[in-house]
Amino acid sequence: MIDKIMDTNGVRLVGKVASEKVFSHEMYGEGFYSIDLEVPRLSDSIDLLPVTISERLMVDMDLSIGQYVIIEGQLRSYNRYIDNSNRLVLTIFAKDIYIPNEEELIETLRKPNEIYLDGYICKKPIYRTTPFGREITDILIAVNRSYNKSDYIPCIAWGRNARFCEKMLIGDHIRLWGRIQSREYQKKLSTGEVERKIAFEVSVSKLEYVENDNNRLVVYEQEG
Repeated sequence: MIDKIMDTNGVRLVGKVASEKVFSHEMYGEGFYSIDLEVPRLSDSIDLLPVTISERLMVDMDLSIGQYVIIEGQLRSYNRYIDNSNRLVLTIFAKDIYIPNEEELIETLRKPNEIYLDGYICKKPIYRTTPFGREITDILIAVNRSYNKSDYIPCIAWGRNARFCEKMLIGDHIRLWGRIQSREYQKKLSTGEVERKIAFEVSVSKLEYVENDNNRLVVYEQEG
């Protein structure tokens, strides 16, 4: 089960390496690199997802473009100062990476993109409908990490889950399962030019509300 990989934040992906590795940063003398991973959807389209990998995991590892790999880890967020403002940046932080054999590849491609998160609503959910009438609720959840750190993960719930999430309050504790998706959109610049951008978020397939662990009383006091 995906939720057994990590207690509060678990990701398992299988896909093809889609870019050369690029040096990202160094921490305590350990180098980290970034690659893009092409992860298939069941609809035959793909998600192009950013992955951060420690140099120690890449020893004798073939990460050439087109190579299939399985990655287990966490979806993490950090702030980056871009264009005079702070932006929330997401990456899959690899805890383990390996090259599957043919049998493993066939088996894991049945569920190539799985994520489990256990966290707290940290922003008022936004309910909306698409031009085709689909119901969507945008939620942002904080997932606690060690050393008093948290990852802030944007998620999208659909249909019945969207209606359920619309009524959630800041501080509510939830658990959810789904997949990480990439979404292309266009941003109009002040110059009139249109810039192509890619957003990353979790598409929710299942969720649970933890009734005995929430901040509803605190929220009511703040609002009342």
